Amino acid sequence: MRKSCNFFFAMLCLAGTAGIGSGVMAQESAKPKTEPPGAGKSAKTRTLEAGAKVLQSNAPIEGFDIYLVGFHPIKDHPEQQMEAHHYCHQVNEDLAQCVLFDGNTKGANMHGVEYIISEKLFETLPADEKQYWHPHNAEILSGQLMAPGIPEVAEKSLMKTKMNSYGKTWHFWNTGQEGQLADKLPMGKPMLAWSFNRDNEANPGLVERRDKKMELNTAQKRKDRADLKALAKPQSGVDELKGKFGRQTQDIPGVVDKKAAAAARP
Repeated sequence: MRKSCNFFFAMLCLAGTAGIGSGVMAQESAKPKTEPPGAGKSAKTRTLEAGAKVLQSNAPIEGFDIYLVGFHPIKDHPEQQMEAHHYCHQVNEDLAQCVLFDGNTKGANMHGVEYIISEKLFETLPADEKQYWHPHNAEILSGQLMAPGIPEVAEKSLMKTKMNSYGKTWHFWNTGQEGQLADKLPMGKPMLAWSFNRDNEANPGLVERRDKKMELNTAQKRKDRADLKALAKPQSGVDELKGKFGRQTQDIPGVVDKKAAAAARP
């Protein structure tokens, strides 16, 4: 792990980079379900990779040192859902950019990208652009979005900075989940992803399987973050997929759609 720290990794550095690194390594348990076709790497390819590692710079990706794991339903097909391992770079206080994988092991497949912006930047977007950005409060308050392997106080501080933020996520490869067919290679058009904004929107077992294999506890995390509800503001897009999951769902306290909040005002 890099020893330099961005603004919301300061608490992690205080905890000591060596200890944090060992915690993250302990969480490397989410293996991808899809193995793409193709011949194994030749000796020549491996030699070229080794040389490139020594001689070439990887400066653009050095800052992707924040690891998050959560879930995305596809906006046009909400029952198609993905576990997404985010490796993010905090560009500044209001913008982060993330590369998404279907696991956190060496063989993980890159299956998407996400840009995360603050409420301040979201409000500057044109109205027709806002339809592409999903809200994050439910992901945080439900406990589903996590930063595995770091101290609890640091993770909660990180989640606090992301309250009321928005994400624009494109998945390019359906690498599959349990009970869903996967594509062996990236196929078709990019898929705009959304967020879960009510309990029971996630397919049965999706969150539980993630928690079991990574030794996480979504229910406990939700309790630990209950005080963050006081920071939650009504967000755009909360009701975008309401009623589209084919099963009964329940509101999450503190998660409110901006249009519904405005309509409820006297």
